Amino acid sequence: MYVQMNKVLNEYILSVNCGTSSLKFALFRADEGMEMELSGEVNGIGSSKSRCIIHDKDGVILTDDIIAHPDSGRAVKWLIKWLKANSQKYRVKAIGHRIIQCGVLYKDHQNVTTQLINKLRPLVSLAPNHLPDELNTLTAFARAFPDIPQAACFDTIFHKDMPFYSRYFSLPRAMRKEGLIRYGFHGLSCEYVMQKLKQLSPREAGGKVLIAHLGNGSSITAVHKGKSIDTTMGLTPTGGLIMGTRSGDFDPGIVLYLLKEKKMPAGELSMLLNHRSGLKGISGISPDMLVLLEKEKTNPHAKEAIAMYCYSARKFIGSLSASLEGLNCLVFTGGIGENSAAIRSRICNGLKFLGIKIDNSRNTRHKEVISSSKSSVTVRVIRTNEALIIAKHTFRLTL
Repeated sequence: MYVQMNKVLNEYILSVNCGTSSLKFALFRADEGMEMELSGEVNGIGSSKSRCIIHDKDGVILTDDIIAHPDSGRAVKWLIKWLKANSQKYRVKAIGHRIIQCGVLYKDHQNVTTQLINKLRPLVSLAPNHLPDELNTLTAFARAFPDIPQAACFDTIFHKDMPFYSRYFSLPRAMRKEGLIRYGFHGLSCEYVMQKLKQLSPREAGGKVLIAHLGNGSSITAVHKGKSIDTTMGLTPTGGLIMGTRSGDFDPGIVLYLLKEKKMPAGELSMLLNHRSGLKGISGISPDMLVLLEKEKTNPHAKEAIAMYCYSARKFIGSLSASLEGLNCLVFTGGIGENSAAIRSRICNGLKFLGIKIDNSRNTRHKEVISSSKSSVTVRVIRTNEALIIAKHTFRLTL
């Protein structure tokens, strides 16, 4: 029965990634080959002109609409409607979701049940900008496709076995029981990168690796022998590096000052740290690195934002190299890490003391290996694929 089911060519696993401003999704064949059939995105959620685009594995556009999506819920309804309208061609056998946080509840990804959703709801305070939309998405798909199994793939699982000295904060021990620990994020991306690196170079994958996932959300993870031992994001995705709109790390006394002296409400403080800070706050222009690079020569604030971002990345690469007691491989991934040769160059040029030297020609051409022959550390660019990892876990759990 199982083998016969997977011989049907038009049965697929749907991979869903619901973000704060976009909804990304992909269909993979429901077999061990996991070939992607199509992918799509609803971006600009919250604006009056949200773009909904779907293209097949060859890049042919299947749908390209401009629709008002005031929130992620409306975008999810659009996707559900499209899937139902095309259910004869694309028969969905299972649905996997990226879920940002599971607290200390689970050590592995899970099948979606009403009980699981109810257990996750109290964790909203740990990820208020992501988890509510993700849980609503789980519920919407469960109602629309009650007979299709779903899986919740947690972004924190990759970091679940970090050692105590990196997992815990220097707070009273009792607070650990309340869940105030370092969870780490971008775990699905890190998992894909390590699987890919193992294919490319088993020796490097088994050594000391730093994964620099640089994008609107940015983090760096230290991996030793395939295991995460430290990462820059902490209790929430707000910590660590400077990001597109998130502050990253800073003196916690600033929060106390804003609460006590400026009487800033908690909701406004959250908006400040998560939506008005980072590259957007420093530059006063945009959270988009491409926009800032274009304006760098004429706008000093754009130049300052880029310099602070690269400094932040170099600083964390240096400290996490110390946590690894050395470094064999540095991997750039994520939107900025994969596509901006200029940012990779500025970060690496300040890391020569670690033995990192890049080949400018290879870097400019976005080659897989951008380190020079004189570099004692291999520097790679690996295009991440969180959707595939979600599909693989969903296949394992549900089919």
